[in-house]
Amino acid sequence: MIELIVALGAGLISFLSPCVLPLIPGYISYISGSSINELVEKKNINLFPILLFTVGFSIVFIIFGAASTYLGKILLQNSYELRIFAGSIIILLSLHIIGIINIKLLNYEKRIQTNFNSNIYSPIMIGMAFAFGWTPCIGPILGSILVLAATEESLNKGILLLFSYSLGLAVPFILSGYLIQKFLIFSKNFKKNIHLVSKIGGIILLITGILILTNQLQALGYYLLNIFPFLQNFG
Repeated sequence: MIELIVALGAGLISFLSPCVLPLIPGYISYISGSSINELVEKKNINLFPILLFTVGFSIVFIIFGAASTYLGKILLQNSYELRIFAGSIIILLSLHIIGIINIKLLNYEKRIQTNFNSNIYSPIMIGMAFAFGWTPCIGPILGSILVLAATEESLNKGILLLFSYSLGLAVPFILSGYLIQKFLIFSKNFKKNIHLVSKIGGIILLITGILILTNQLQALGYYLLNIFPFLQNFG
């Protein structure tokens, strides 16, 4: 299913975005209750709080997806107008990500401060705060996926779409905690390419928006299923 692949890739692009990637070590340190130096020296890192953190932001994103799909179903009687609107919004957001246009509203950033307590609920709450609070980089990308969810026919598909997005963001986050030493080296070397990755993500979303606008997204999906039949297992 082409939408799930796009959503998964969007989650990964969100992870690699300029206002998420540099903060990953800090989040891991904060969630685990250890300094970066302590994390580097540890042979075994407790991944459970990190996993709970990803559960937290996934819950919020999936709720957003379900709400978007529900709203889209209400507007389904105007499906042509909804498709045109969805494609146009995704194109607009992708142009902002690429840097062709600048939507000032999307440059607003709000960080939610939390007091960490070492219990099972704290990492989840911090993860939910992450989902609500960081808007400048993941906002346009997430917004595009939410608009895509609004065009889905069923609530389950909308939930699955945002689950796929969350997975694209969660898996590298968990791996970063597990391989913190290697991640710090990767993060330092990757900074020079971070804006290039954002632009590539924007181009992918731009193509997706154009396909939705021209009603060709499903046609592309059927074409890919003919080439890669195993993709039917993900739809």
